[in-house]
Amino acid sequence: MIVEIINTGSELMLGRVLNTHQQWLCRRLADLGHVVTRQVAIADEGQAIQSAVREALGRADVVITTGGLGPTSDDITRELIAELLGKKLIENKAVLAHIESFFAKRGRPRPIKTDVETFVPEGAEVFLNATGTAPGLAMKIPSASSQWLVMLPGPPRELRPMFDASVVPLLKREFTDEIFICRTLLTTGIGESRVQEMVEADLQPLVMRGLEVGYCARPGAVDVRLVACGATAEKLVGEAEAVVQRILGENIYGRDDEEIEQVVVKLLAQKKKTLAVAESCTGGLIASRITDVPGASEVFLGGVVSYANLAKEKLLSVPAETLRQHGAVSEAVAKAMALNVREKFGTDFAIAVTGIAGPGGGTDEKPVGTVFIALASAGGVAVKKFLNVWERATFKQVTATQALEWLRTVSA
Repeated sequence: MIVEIINTGSELMLGRVLNTHQQWLCRRLADLGHVVTRQVAIADEGQAIQSAVREALGRADVVITTGGLGPTSDDITRELIAELLGKKLIENKAVLAHIESFFAKRGRPRPIKTDVETFVPEGAEVFLNATGTAPGLAMKIPSASSQWLVMLPGPPRELRPMFDASVVPLLKREFTDEIFICRTLLTTGIGESRVQEMVEADLQPLVMRGLEVGYCARPGAVDVRLVACGATAEKLVGEAEAVVQRILGENIYGRDDEEIEQVVVKLLAQKKKTLAVAESCTGGLIASRITDVPGASEVFLGGVVSYANLAKEKLLSVPAETLRQHGAVSEAVAKAMALNVREKFGTDFAIAVTGIAGPGGGTDEKPVGTVFIALASAGGVAVKKFLNVWERATFKQVTATQALEWLRTVSA
C-alpha cells in the first residue's frame, strides 16, 4: 500500500511551528505495516493544496492531509478538497451538536465562526473531535477501487487521538495489514562511519535476502536500524540483530525507543544502588535527564550544579588551592567534585563533570571542548578526559551521554 502525507500550514513554511506530524504519523503508520513513501509540507494556499492533493492521488492508495480544518480564514483545506473532488458541502447535524456541547461544557458561547466546521463534503465519513471542534474527514475516491483521502486537524492534541480512534480502524477495515519489522539498536562510543565499517560485511548476506540497514548519528550516539517486510521479516531482523550484537557488544546500550538514562536508572534500581551528580559545564543536564525517567527517585538522591569556582568551594568543598593550581577544568577538580558529592549524599555512585563549552575560554593546553568526567564509587574514583568540539547545546548533550554511558558500563 502506498501512503502519502500532506501537511498544510503557512506557519510550517515560516519555521514558526515545528512539524511533529511528520515523525508521529510515519511511526504510527509504519507500526501498522504501512510505510509512508512521500511526505510534503505546503502553505495555506489554494492552488498549492489542490495541486499537492491531485498529485498524491495519482500515486497513492491513502492520502492523509493535516491542518486547515478549523474555523479561521486560513483554514481552507476542507473547501478546496471538496471543490477538487466535485463534492458539495453539507451541514452535518452530529458535528453541530458536538461543537455546541463542546462549548456548553466549558461555559462559553459558541463562536459563530465555528459554523464552517459543521459543513462536510457530501459522502464523507466524519470523525468527531474528542479534544477540539474541527471534525476529521475520510473520503473514498469514486474513480478508484480502494483509494482513500483522509483529512485530519492540525493541532497534535487533536490529531493523535483521532488517528488512533478513527483512522486506524478505517485502515484495518479497508486494507490488509502488512508485516513490517523495524528494530533499532542504540550504540555509543563509536562514530557512525566506524559502526558501518564494523557491521556492513557481516550483514551483507542478509541484505541480499531483503534486509534494509540504516545508520543515524545523534549527539554521542549512533542508531543501527534493521528493517524487513513480509513473511520472513521477523526471522531476518532477528538474525541481523544477533550479528550486530556480536560485533558491537557492550557499545549497544539499548534498543528502539530506549534512552541511555532509562537504561541507567533501570540498572541502578535492579542492583539497589544510588547516585548523586556534581555538574559544572553541563549545567544540571545529567540530573535533568535522569529525573525525566519515571522511578528515578529510587536511585537518584540529588545533585549540585557548581558552575562557578566559588560554588565548587562552598558546596562541594573543592580546595581553593586545587582550583588555583590545576584550574576548574582539570582532573584534580573533577576528582574532588565526585568524591565530595558522593560523601555529601551518601550514595553508591557519583558523577562529576567539568569542562569548557566555548566558544571562548580555551587555551592551547585546554582547548574549547575539553571535558573531565569523574566517576566515584566504593572502589575509589576514576577520571576520563574527552574533547567534545561542538556548539554549546550539543556539547552538553554529548558530555551527559558520555557520563551516563560510563556509569552504565560500570553498573552493568
